Formats: sequence, C-alpha cells, structure tokens
Amino acid sequence: MSQPGTLTLVATPIGNLGDITLRAIEVLKGVDVVLAEDTRHTGRLLKHLDITTPLESYHDHNEARITPALVERMLGGASMALVTDAGTPGISDPGFYLVRAALAAGIAVTMAPGANAVLPALVLSGFPCESFVFVGFTPRKPGELARTIEALAEEPRTTVFYVSPHQFRKVLEKIAARFPEREIAVARELTKLHEEVVRGSAQEVRDRLGPRKEQGEFVLVVKGVGWRKRGRKHPDEDAPEAPAAPDA
Repeated sequence: MSQPGTLTLVATPIGNLGDITLRAIEVLKGVDVVLAEDTRHTGRLLKHLDITTPLESYHDHNEARITPALVERMLGGASMALVTDAGTPGISDPGFYLVRAALAAGIAVTMAPGANAVLPALVLSGFPCESFVFVGFTPRKPGELARTIEALAEEPRTTVFYVSPHQFRKVLEKIAARFPEREIAVARELTKLHEEVVRGSAQEVRDRLGPRKEQGEFVLVVKGVGWRKRGRKHPDEDAPEAPAAPDA
C-alpha cells in the first residue's frame, strides 16, 4: 500500500513578487499538483518563477464537490499545494474546508508561511498589536454590519477588518458616525509601489480620503478602547510620544 501524500498550504505575494519565499518556490516545484483559486492568476506567478507544476482549480464554488476526490488522491500518494490569488490560504480565502477534510483522513498537512495583509496593516497602524482581533471581511447585511461596528464600543483589543471596495465608503461612514474620535488606520496597496496607510481619528480619515473612487481591497484597523474601564492599563500608555514635526 502506498504512503499517503501531503497537503501544503503555500502563501503567495499580495503585491510585490519579491515577497515569495524560497520554501514556497521549493514546494511549488516539488508537489504533484498546485491547487489554485484562479489558475490564470497563479499560472502567471508560476511562469514568472519558471515552475511547470500542473495547476488545478480550487475555489469557494467547487470545494465541496471536489474535496473528496482530492483527499482520495492524496491518500493514494499525491502531494498537493494549495494557493490563493494572494496571501495565505484559509485567511478569508479558500483553504479551511480542504484542511479539515485532509486532517480527518489522516493526511499530513503543513504550511509554507509568507505574505498576508493582516499583519503588515496591524503593525503599520501604530496601534497595540500584542493582542488583536481579526474579523475577516465586514458583513454585507446591514444588521450584521451594525452589530459588528457596535461591538467596537467595548473592545479593548485592536481590531482588523478586510473591506471590499464597494463596501469601503459605507463602512468608513458608519464607523466615523458612531466613533468619530476613535483612532483608525486604513491600509491599501500593501507591498506595492503606491502603498498607503492613512491614520487618524475615524472622522479625520473619512475626510482625508474623500469621495475618490476606491479600487482594490482595504485593510481597516481600529484601535481598542482604553483598558481603564476594566481596571487595566492600555499597553500603549507608556509608549513614547511621536516627535513633533519640524517647523517649516
């Protein structure tokens, strides 16, 4: 009887191709097949890296149907890598379903870590990041979105959201209306030439960004409320003040 194969989740660049890791390249070259959210998109990446491993489609719309067959192939000895269009599989992207099925079948699952948008945005926000909440994409339904925003009223930890371009303006307006003085940071085009992180109160950020047409996904980072309500000190209260800007 043949030994079971393996499943390796491989993080891919979120913008800058230089962020691909040596291990990711090694894995993508060495597996029998690469499962990709969009084979055309990943095909361009593999071509850039001079990798000829066969590609197969794996995404939200077919994962339930094809996962059992993929597990059977891995049980038969096939080694597979799973990638998404950008970033880390399973983080607001396909991956969880296949990982659960592979683990349940006794298949070895491992990770070639690398790029994602959550941690760079969190660190670049300048907010406390030793304890944080990642919500994923903001809810589409108005009621769920309202409850998600209201939960920020008592959340002491920094909160990170992904926001789609068609929802961004609405989400920013609602947070600015409910918490106008709360510090937030909006990150876009991370790792790319026009990387931008806008910081300030929710009201200030809303006004600075204005009504411009939004493209691409955003990462929204919201600073937690002070811990003094709970008898604790907020971790950044001892942080040094930013130096004043020099006089013109």
